[in-house]
Amino acid sequence: MYYAKPIEGKEFQARVDALRAKMAENGIDIVVGYSNLLEIAIVRYYCGFAPVNENSAIVIPAEGEVIVCSGQASYDYCQVENKLPNSRIAILPEIGEVSGFEYDTEGQLDFEELFKQVKAEHPGAKKVGFIGRLIFPAIIMNKLKKVFSEAEIVDCDDIHYEQRIRKSPAEIELLKTNWEMTTKLFENVVPRIEKGMTERHIEGMFEAEMMTLGAESYVQAFSPMVATGPKNSFISMCKNTMRQIGESEIINLAAGVCYEGYNGICCSPLVLGEIPQKITDAVLCAYEALNEASALMVPGTPCDVVLNAYTDYLTKYGYIDYCPYGSLHSTGMLECEAPVFSVNNKRIIEEGMAICIDAYFKGMEWGSFRVEDCYLITAKGAQRMTTYNDKAIPQIFKK
Repeated sequence: MYYAKPIEGKEFQARVDALRAKMAENGIDIVVGYSNLLEIAIVRYYCGFAPVNENSAIVIPAEGEVIVCSGQASYDYCQVENKLPNSRIAILPEIGEVSGFEYDTEGQLDFEELFKQVKAEHPGAKKVGFIGRLIFPAIIMNKLKKVFSEAEIVDCDDIHYEQRIRKSPAEIELLKTNWEMTTKLFENVVPRIEKGMTERHIEGMFEAEMMTLGAESYVQAFSPMVATGPKNSFISMCKNTMRQIGESEIINLAAGVCYEGYNGICCSPLVLGEIPQKITDAVLCAYEALNEASALMVPGTPCDVVLNAYTDYLTKYGYIDYCPYGSLHSTGMLECEAPVFSVNNKRIIEEGMAICIDAYFKGMEWGSFRVEDCYLITAKGAQRMTTYNDKAIPQIFKK
């Protein structure tokens, strides 16, 4: 397996420079980004640091030194992982490992003190942006508003995620390693699944195998999901149980890996033993619908063309009532990244995007399932990068 090299410092600097260019366009003097386990990549995207058992933040002024913010426990790790040139590290208790934890580290600040320092260095700041609208904590936001009481506070999420949607050559190399790893994960685990295993047993098989292959962790979204039978498979996102799997029932497998901060996913249905015709028909329809849609993902195509082709296919074959949505989303430093592709926004497919298509069939009397894969948009169109389904679904369901 080819293991791509981690992102280097010069690319992190280029990302900060690109953000600063957008800040200049919008008259923004300072941006504060915040990361937790829900969106660990905001800070990591600009410097390479993702904490252990803590949260993180980053303060990016229009010019001058960038401040990478760590809790006490991850401070030493931050010194190793922060790859951004011309930056310094600050230790702050508001992002520490335990709420209310009292630090005794020499040189620590709280965010109010830090923001006062930043304001003193940039006294003319009139507009301050923040990244992390769903997760930005009130305790930090209130201190930001207090210190910059005369400045306008603006949401910069759209600027940030727009920057992440088109991948650099170095990012694509990391994603290629990730997608190959995800494919091998399914190829190595699925043939070992047997009747009588529990959902949690199979989850453990996936996690052990991905670590053996060299993954950093499971995908930054969820641990492997093994949703089985009519009841458990109905749940879109779930925790695995001690339910034992049987023959001739739907088994919905969802797993992916994180490698050097980049993520990939595969969702694949499985049936052990004799496969009921109703399950075969539905799975093959979902698989072919995915192929119909992905064939249209060429640069310059509005995404509504792709999504409408998917739903039109399901309508033609009588499955549209079992389709709660047809998902088309960016992937990269999270398994599912903003901005979303929808029929309404008609976002244009562009070269260099990494996109997942998710065919989700829900609520049939025998259960529910997903077929999901990752695609790289090239000059010629979409290239399926997680290739397990392309081999396994015809082999399993066209016997």
